[in-house]
Amino acid sequence: MIRCVLLDLDGTTIDTNELIIESLQHVIGRDCGKTLTRDEIIPLMGSTLAEQLRHFAGREDVDDLARAYRTYNHARHDEMVALFPGVLDTVRRLHEGGVAIGVVTNKSRNTSARVIDLFGLGPFVRSIVSVEDVDRPKPHPEPVFKAMRELGAKPEETAMVGDSPHDLLAAKAAGVMAVAVGWSLKPRDVLLGAGADRIIDKMEELLDICGLAACGRE
Repeated sequence: MIRCVLLDLDGTTIDTNELIIESLQHVIGRDCGKTLTRDEIIPLMGSTLAEQLRHFAGREDVDDLARAYRTYNHARHDEMVALFPGVLDTVRRLHEGGVAIGVVTNKSRNTSARVIDLFGLGPFVRSIVSVEDVDRPKPHPEPVFKAMRELGAKPEETAMVGDSPHDLLAAKAAGVMAVAVGWSLKPRDVLLGAGADRIIDKMEELLDICGLAACGRE
């Protein structure tokens, strides 16, 4: 039985898709003189910010671009982000059912903590592993292993939930259940190809995966 759920943030728990796309288009357009399309950006979403910026800028040192990205992203953040449907209630019910909940993300720690608090998830999240907390971020399994250590969880009792191949590859490498979300911008065949054990179309489906009754609630 699954007794530990590790959640990705961007594109999984929090709808930051348009904010990420707009922020990258702004910075790369202004500072690199390149026009990025959504179709160019979406395949790289889920990788670290530095990896995305290196790819689009065509250079290794992107510290200046990362600063510019974060300035723009933070200024637009609260007006452009929202929880995906069913997230808060599902996380609360998992917590009430004794399921340990962690966040495993390639976002920065400050931004992760900000969005977790913004949407009232803080009381239910017992571990946050950000890109700054590991030497090798997703798709390497190190962040998943770190979260499991912090939560005292076993691989066979853990599920990693995400919207990108990076999440699913990290889950498979760590020996945990890989759960993809059906609202990902990535095609379902891409998610399955990355090793998804399950694809859920509603966050509430996590209750069934964890053996908690989903009946009697809206």
